Amino acid sequence: MREISPDTLKTRLGTGEDVVLLDVRQPEEHAEKNIPGSILIPLGELPDRIDELEAYRDGEIIVYCRSGNRSGQACMFLELNGFTAPVNLKGGMLAW
Repeated sequence: MREISPDTLKTRLGTGEDVVLLDVRQPEEHAEKNIPGSILIPLGELPDRIDELEAYRDGEIIVYCRSGNRSGQACMFLELNGFTAPVNLKGGMLAW
């Protein structure tokens, strides 16, 4: 599984790069703190809502959660379903 560090992601966002961000935490976690512009699909809902990500199937999707565990599971799920470039945010929001 590919990973990206928070510093690298912050640099990319700071240059204005168009980045697809997927937050797989719960809505209350997202409301407390999130990376602006991210798509919220809690991990437990991902199998039923995967079609919402279809437009990004062949591109990079940076996935994050609180610590990197749920996002790692989401990355594996996306890969198993044919998504080509899910990337886990190393350390999640704790490291952000």
